[in-house]
Amino acid sequence: MTLSGRHFLGVEDCSCQEWLDLLQLAGALKRGETRLPTPGSVKVLGLLFSKPSTRTRVSFAVAMARLGGQTMDLPPDSTQVGRGESIADTARVLSSYVDALAIRTFAQNDLEAYAQASTVPVINALSDAEHPCQVIADFLTLQECFPDLNGLTMAYVGDGNNVAHSLLLAAALLGVHLRVATPRRYGPDPAVVQRAQRLSQGRCTVTVLHDPVEACRGAQAVYTDVWSSMGQEAAAQQRRRDFSGYCLNAGLLAHAAPDAVVLHCLPAHRGEEISNEVLEGSASRVFLQAENRLYGQQALLALLLDLV
Repeated sequence: MTLSGRHFLGVEDCSCQEWLDLLQLAGALKRGETRLPTPGSVKVLGLLFSKPSTRTRVSFAVAMARLGGQTMDLPPDSTQVGRGESIADTARVLSSYVDALAIRTFAQNDLEAYAQASTVPVINALSDAEHPCQVIADFLTLQECFPDLNGLTMAYVGDGNNVAHSLLLAAALLGVHLRVATPRRYGPDPAVVQRAQRLSQGRCTVTVLHDPVEACRGAQAVYTDVWSSMGQEAAAQQRRRDFSGYCLNAGLLAHAAPDAVVLHCLPAHRGEEISNEVLEGSASRVFLQAENRLYGQQALLALLLDLV
C-alpha cells in the first residue's frame, strides 16, 4: 500500500489497485480482522471546515481516536485565515503542528493550494468539485451487499453535483456501470464525465441521461442526493420544480433489479429527493452507508499516516 504521506484531493489520486486496497482495509477494520499497531507518538488531524458537517466531522474524529490520535478543530472564523492570511502561509504553519489536514471547503482550487504548500497529507473532506471520502463508504457498502463490484450496475438520480462527480470517477476505476440521470440544466461537469469515460478503459459504461426510469431500469443500486447542496439554498424552490419526477420513490425503485439497494449520502430531505417509504424500506442501506464513513476514514488515515 503506497498512500503514505500523499494527498487525497479527489478520486483520481488513487489507482484502481489502491482503491481496492483501501476498501479491503476498511472492511477488515470493520470486521475486526485487522489490528493496527499503536503509533510511536500521538498523531493529530486538523479539521479545517468552512461548511457545516455531521458525518464527516464525527467520523474523522472517531477514526483518529481509534487510531490512537487526536483531532483539532480549526474553523476559519477562529483562525487567521478568516482575517486574510494566505492559504500558503496557513498551510506551512499548520504542517509544523499537525500530521494531516482534512479540509471541507467550497473551491477545489483552495484545496489544491493547501496541498501545494503543505508538507503533511491534505484530505478533501468535501469541496464543490468532489466528495471522495463519501464514495469510500459508498463502495464499501456495495461490497457488503454484492459479491463483486466489477460489472455491477448503479443508477444515480438527481443533481450532477460533487457526489455525482466522485461516483463517476470511482465507478469508472472499479468497473461499475453507472447511469447518471439529471434534469437537463443540472448535469455533471462534462469534463468529469470525459475523465470517467477515459478511466473506464472499456471495463464499464459511464452514461449521462435525463430519464430517471431509464437510469434505474435493472440497476442493482440506486443512489440519490439532495437537490440543493450547501450554498444553493436560495435556489431551492426553483430546483424543486426543475427536479419534479426525480424523487426516488417506490414507483421509481420498482424499475430497478429485484435485489436493488438504495443509497443516499445524507442529510436527506424526505419527500423531496427520496420518499420516506424508500428511505426506511427494506432496500435501504443508507444508514449502513453512513456507518461506513467511519471505517472508510479510518482506513484512509491509517494509509496516509503510515499506520498499517
